[in-house]
Amino acid sequence: MSTDSTPETTESHEHVDDERYLDALASVKKTLDRFRGCSDQEKDLLRRDLRQMQEMESKLTTGRVEIVVFGEISTGKSALINALVGQAVTEVDVQGGWTREIWHVAWDGCGYRIPGLGTSEVVLIDTPGINEVGGAHRGEMAQEAARRSDMLLFVTDSDLNETEFSALVSLASVNKPIVLVLNKVDLYSPDQRKRLHEVLSQRLEGIVQPENIVETSADPREVEYVVEKADGSTTSQWRKPKPNIEALQLKMLEVLEQDGLALLALNAAMYSADKSDRIASLKLKIRNDRANQHIWGYAVVKATTVAFNPAPVADVIGGGAVDVAMVWHLAHIYGIEMTWANAEKLVKSIIQAAGWVTLGELTTHAIMWSLKAVTLGWGSVLTVLPQGAAAGYGSYVVGQAAKFYFEHGASWGSEGPKSVVHKILDKTDRKSVIQDLKDEILKKLRINQHATPGK
Repeated sequence: MSTDSTPETTESHEHVDDERYLDALASVKKTLDRFRGCSDQEKDLLRRDLRQMQEMESKLTTGRVEIVVFGEISTGKSALINALVGQAVTEVDVQGGWTREIWHVAWDGCGYRIPGLGTSEVVLIDTPGINEVGGAHRGEMAQEAARRSDMLLFVTDSDLNETEFSALVSLASVNKPIVLVLNKVDLYSPDQRKRLHEVLSQRLEGIVQPENIVETSADPREVEYVVEKADGSTTSQWRKPKPNIEALQLKMLEVLEQDGLALLALNAAMYSADKSDRIASLKLKIRNDRANQHIWGYAVVKATTVAFNPAPVADVIGGGAVDVAMVWHLAHIYGIEMTWANAEKLVKSIIQAAGWVTLGELTTHAIMWSLKAVTLGWGSVLTVLPQGAAAGYGSYVVGQAAKFYFEHGASWGSEGPKSVVHKILDKTDRKSVIQDLKDEILKKLRINQHATPGK
């Protein structure tokens, strides 16, 4: 995957000298550069994230303000969007990269533009009704819309039910301005509306400011009008009043006029930081998985090398070479240049810090060497499993300690090697590792019967 496909964006941001905006733009570009520095495997796993960051860069440089509308399907979300836009939006484009369930439409009539950005626009984004959003995918989709947004509208037509309340609390966690839209107020008397506003203000204390609770009637019910004719007779007509959305329009424009550029910049910077953290987390996981595979592979190699070699000196030399090779390869997994000599020094420092583990391994070697000498080599069949498993376990501990060292930028930090090794030993199920290594040795014996040690 190449990041060279980043869409070209307008350079109109050069006319914006707001420090927050320029810092946000630099943050977005820095995160995109981090994508370019990923391995092919990492890029494949981050393909969707890259596309989203490219969209965020375009959003920031063009001054695209996104206002996302949430609410249950019966609350009049679509009617509200139609009323704001000034027409029935029956066909809209699917936002690039999003599913059919997320729709957007330009709010051309609002008259707002980010100062200094001639291409700036305000876009209203409709989401599925929260009572329709089922499953992890749709829930994630709604959260992604919220994270990208600069402002949230939450539409209800009564006091909040538990589903609405939970959704609103969740949306509040993304730290975006929220306007609660109390729609269909034409269905309530003035006293009912007042009481409803009081109830909502109390329930949402600390979540939505009282001044951000706005009443609308996006699709008013028809009203009977009595028309008096010139001759004094009367007739009855049913007419549909115009949508009552002026208070909401004023509130939205108030927020944009006061904080539009700051919201755009802050949103982009936060989004960029989240993606940057995700890159770091994914890199760490991939490297950790690869490192663990290498450690286990080398532990098995050392276990079988030591177990199948009847010469005591060759046991030590061969096993030591395996440890040094393992550490050298681990360094390269973490992008750290290391010479063979330095890898050997690191192995020795870890072995010294391991203390009783090294002593136990040497004791096992000594016992097994003696048994081999007494039995003239035939004792190797008896010593294969314990001797090999002990050697492999020592290699496993060395690998885990080296992994910690490389994860922390080729440093023990404030821990020190002895402290790190002891923590690793405390967390390691020694019996389980030893048994798994014995099983691996037995597999080698079954595969190659001619490799029976001692012959």
